[in-house]
Amino acid sequence: MTEKHFILATAGHVDHGKSALVKALTGTDPDRLPEEKARGITIDLGFAELNLDGPNGEIFHVGIVDVGAHGWVRVGIREDGGGGERSAPRRRGSRVGENLLHREVVGLEEPGVGLVLRGHEDFVRNMIAGVGSIDLGLLVVATDDGWMPQTEEHLQILVYLGVKRIVVALTKSDLGNIDNITSQIREKLRETTFANAQIAPTSVRTGEGLEDLKRSLASEFAALSPPHDIGKPRLFVDRAFTLRGIGTVVTGTLTGGVLQVGDAIFVQPKGVSARIRSLQSHGRDVDLVQPGTRTAINLPDLEIGADVKRGDVITARLFGPSSTLDVLLTRTARLRRAVPMKSGASAYVHHGTTRTLAKIILAESESLAAGQSAFAQLRLTAPLLGFLGDRFVVRDASEQHTLAGGVVLNPDSNPTDFRSPEQRALVAARAANPDDVDLAVWTEIARTGVIEPSRLLERSHFSAAEIATALRRLCDHGEIFLCENVGAKMLVWLDLRERAARLIDAAHRTHPARRGLELSELRAELTSISPAVFDALMVDLCRTDFVRTGSMIARGSHRPSLPPEILPLAEKIRAALAAKPFDPPDRGTLSEDRRAKEALRFLIEQGDMVELNSEIVLLRDAAEQMRSTVVGLISGHGPATASQLRQAIGTSRRVIIPFLEYLDRVGVTQRTGDSRQLRETKSATIARR
Repeated sequence: MTEKHFILATAGHVDHGKSALVKALTGTDPDRLPEEKARGITIDLGFAELNLDGPNGEIFHVGIVDVGAHGWVRVGIREDGGGGERSAPRRRGSRVGENLLHREVVGLEEPGVGLVLRGHEDFVRNMIAGVGSIDLGLLVVATDDGWMPQTEEHLQILVYLGVKRIVVALTKSDLGNIDNITSQIREKLRETTFANAQIAPTSVRTGEGLEDLKRSLASEFAALSPPHDIGKPRLFVDRAFTLRGIGTVVTGTLTGGVLQVGDAIFVQPKGVSARIRSLQSHGRDVDLVQPGTRTAINLPDLEIGADVKRGDVITARLFGPSSTLDVLLTRTARLRRAVPMKSGASAYVHHGTTRTLAKIILAESESLAAGQSAFAQLRLTAPLLGFLGDRFVVRDASEQHTLAGGVVLNPDSNPTDFRSPEQRALVAARAANPDDVDLAVWTEIARTGVIEPSRLLERSHFSAAEIATALRRLCDHGEIFLCENVGAKMLVWLDLRERAARLIDAAHRTHPARRGLELSELRAELTSISPAVFDALMVDLCRTDFVRTGSMIARGSHRPSLPPEILPLAEKIRAALAAKPFDPPDRGTLSEDRRAKEALRFLIEQGDMVELNSEIVLLRDAAEQMRSTVVGLISGHGPATASQLRQAIGTSRRVIIPFLEYLDRVGVTQRTGDSRQLRETKSATIARR
């Protein structure tokens, strides 16, 4: 039997019966939960669970987010350091005990001062926070009122947040007028993505239609895929509080991955770390929670406010938050008498449970009218954790009106790139399909030129496997260069290869006597690339026309040669060493000027000479004879001292000591006290330097 987890959120006008409907469907009254929270007896605040049987034998575990209604007022009173709560007199359109899950209630600052929660603007903020991570919307419309202004605003928010499917619950059906309101709803939905949404008349008072509503919900969930596990769990904190004997608890809807008891987590955007002591889902202790699950996390080491609060995000990996976002903004044509949004204006951005003020910069125009979309940049006053593909809502600075919705196209934006038409065009191309992994990968590589595959699109809705597959497809088609640690647009990579090749060839022309170009010198010329890119470039070069020897790289066809004017100096050095092969002159006398040094270096690199140390060099033939003498003497007579070996060779102490140290280094001999003996591998030969 297949079990699937989904999130359902209610939406609709005040007093249309959302919470009563949730109670009738689940047996859980969301309105009672804040009172339980005040007594510290539950962490299951403002949410309910509905289990449905699917049409194909599945079981759907549905977490219902009831966003409540506006107008509920709570006043806190402190007297003589104590505290208390009471409900203010009920006003028109308000209801005592309404859900406070998504309201921010701050502590009282002084005796006698209360906190009164605002009305409609608070409600819409709560509604956006509750709907931010849902799979299905339940739009509630009452037969006695029909379609109301808040119904319209909530519908627009559902569209802005990318909700694809809804069910309409027509409440208070026992009051009649079902056909007229149904027709009205159909007309309102006619030009939306919800035009064919199921409409289910219900009455909480009589129980009529509740089973039909459940069947409608089950059929919609059957058509949905469960929330995707991309290995990047995020939980947008909608509640944070402390329970006696338990400590800090945060709640939210888990998306993007799983969390387990004992996991290390991070509180974003602060980056505070902690470990999960326990997990709950709808009042049940669990060891693991899946995407699409209402989750409560016990984080006893964290302090409310200082370490974690509503609006933060819990993650299993440490991501860098964004202060600037490139986005696609959309304003619905349903906005009536809407004033155009001006470029440079400030407005509130609602993302998950986070709300922050931002300056909106339009890319191509000075304003955005109803019914239009535009590429824009949001410059945030406070950072948030945005992913490519995230949806958000924009409300005016007074929070009286919902202005627009949008989707994040680039969470790594900056003003410099935004001013570049080429950069803007690449990012804006994602607007055609923000969920297309191939498009996202290609535009990111084209935008940055060179990337680190393991970190590509970290802040996106794509899994590492999806990104790796897209990279492989692009590589197979010749669009990009790809290795384990580096990826690059092919044209960029070919240009980088050509630049490195030119530098190597220039070194061959300037210093033909050298075997190649020192890697450190080449690295100094390519300062714009990272060490990982440089290493990948060297490997790629050596697959074709280049060879790497020690710390040098050269063209495979390069053959070191001395310039004609230096050849006589090389012969002079050979002659000087040949005159006294076992007691050569000091290196300094052989290379008194720049050209002589170049000649000597050439002879050493070509292997014609052996470099014992910084002062002594030998002709290779002389070094081979000396080695044979040492091996023969020790083989015939056993371990020998440096003095004995010096006499046998006919050299000086100045030469024999560094020569024996050289034989030790290359594995011919080993020192024991004052004597030398042969190593076990007696066939060791002198390594060419």
